[in-house]
Amino acid sequence: MTVREGSLEAPTRHALDWKNPAFYDEAALNKELERVYDICHGCRRCVSLCGAFPTLFDLVDNGPTGELDGVPKEKFKDVVDQCYLCDMCFMTKCPYVPPHPWNLDFPHLMLRAKAVYHQQGRTKGSDEFLTSTDKVGMFAGIPIVTQTINAVNRMPVARKVVERQFGIHRDAWMPSFAPKKFTAAAASNTAAAVQDGAKTPGKVAIYSTCYVNYNEPGIGHDLVKVLEHNAIPYVIVEKAACCGMPKLEIGDLDAVERLKNANMPQLAQLAREGWAIVTPIPSCTLMYKQELPLMFPQDADVQAVKAAMWDPFEYLVARNKDGLLKTDFKQSLGTVSYHIPCHGRVQNIGRKTEEFLKLTPDIKLTTVERCSGHSGLWGTRVEYHAMAMKIGKPVFKRMAEAQPDFISSDCQLAGHHIEQGIASFSRDALGGKTPVNAHPLTLVRIAYGID
Repeated sequence: MTVREGSLEAPTRHALDWKNPAFYDEAALNKELERVYDICHGCRRCVSLCGAFPTLFDLVDNGPTGELDGVPKEKFKDVVDQCYLCDMCFMTKCPYVPPHPWNLDFPHLMLRAKAVYHQQGRTKGSDEFLTSTDKVGMFAGIPIVTQTINAVNRMPVARKVVERQFGIHRDAWMPSFAPKKFTAAAASNTAAAVQDGAKTPGKVAIYSTCYVNYNEPGIGHDLVKVLEHNAIPYVIVEKAACCGMPKLEIGDLDAVERLKNANMPQLAQLAREGWAIVTPIPSCTLMYKQELPLMFPQDADVQAVKAAMWDPFEYLVARNKDGLLKTDFKQSLGTVSYHIPCHGRVQNIGRKTEEFLKLTPDIKLTTVERCSGHSGLWGTRVEYHAMAMKIGKPVFKRMAEAQPDFISSDCQLAGHHIEQGIASFSRDALGGKTPVNAHPLTLVRIAYGID
C-alpha cells in the first residue's frame, strides 16, 4: 500500500449520484465492491467497528485463495447486510477517504448496494413495513388501541408471533406507542425572540421526529420546558413526515425523495425566516445535515435547511456561549453514564451534550464514545440481535462500571439497548442500584428543577 496522499487535508464527501442509471448497474456495483473490499482486506483497520468487516475478512480468509478473488460475488451481499450506515469507518478509521486518490466511502458504497438490491426487489416485506414509520405510528394517539398493542407486545407468546411474522427478535427491546402524540399535545410559544446580539438564532422550530412524536413524546415536552425556562420562543413543526433515515437504511431512495418533498417546503420556509430547526434524535438531525444535502446538492431548500439544522445541545451550548442561557440548576444529577451515539459523532460538532451536562452541579459524569450496536431496525432483527448485543458489550460494561444513577444517550433507541445490556449485570456490580434510563434533555429538565 502507498502512503496516503493529502493526509493533512480534511475528509470530504462526494454527492451521491443516485439519479444516474449507472448507479444501479449491478456489474458496475460489483466491480466497485471488489475494488473497495480488496483495499479493506489489505488494511483491516476497521475490524472492530461492526460485523461488516469481520464478515468480509472471514470470507476472504476461508476462501480457496486467501484473497478476494476466491470470494463468490453472490457473497458480497453478506457484507452489505451487516452494515447499518453508522458512518464510523469513514469518520474515524479509514485512511483512504477522499481526497486520497483511492477515494473510499465505504458507507455510501454500502448504501449504493442496498439501493441496487432494493430496486431488484430483494428487500424484505417486513423491512418495508417497519421502516414506514408514519404508517406504523398511526396507532399512536389512540389510547385504547395503544394500551392494547403495548400490552400484547409485552407478552412472550405475542413476541414469538412478532418474531415469526416480522423478524424482530423476541428478546430485542421494542418501543411502546404513546397514548397522545407530541405534536397533538404540544403548543407553539411564539413570544418575542430574545436576541441581544446573539450569534445563535433566538427562536426554535421543533421537528419532533417520528420516535418522539409516536413513541416517547416526553422527550419533546422536556425540550419545550427547557426552551421555556430560557425564554426561547418556539414553534412545533406540525404534520411533518419521517425524515427518511429508515428508508435510507434499506436503500429505498425514491421513498427518501418523497419524504423530502413532503417536509422541505415548511422546513425551508422556517429556515429562511431565521428559525433554528432542532431535532431531538441525532439520526434525524444527521439526515438533514448530511444525507439529504449529499443526495440533493443542487436543491436550494435542502441546503437552506442544512444550514438551519441544530442538534439540541449544539444549540444550547451556543446560546450559553452567547451569555443567553440560564444556568440556575437546582438539582444534582448524581452519577451519570452518558453514551455518545454514532450519528451524533458523525455531525462533527464535538461533545456538546457532555459539555452541557458538566454545567450541572456536582455531577459525576462518565462519557462513552463507542457504538452501542443498536442501529435502529438492524439490531432488532433475528439475524443480527446477538451481534448487536456483542457490539454493545464494551459500552454496557463501561457504563455499568460507574454504578450510575442515570444512563443516557442522545439516541433513545441506543439508550434502551444499553439499558437492556446493563440489566444483565448483577446488583452488586451496579452498587445495588437500578440505573434510570433518561434522555439528556430529560436530565437537563431535572437539573433545572422543572416538574
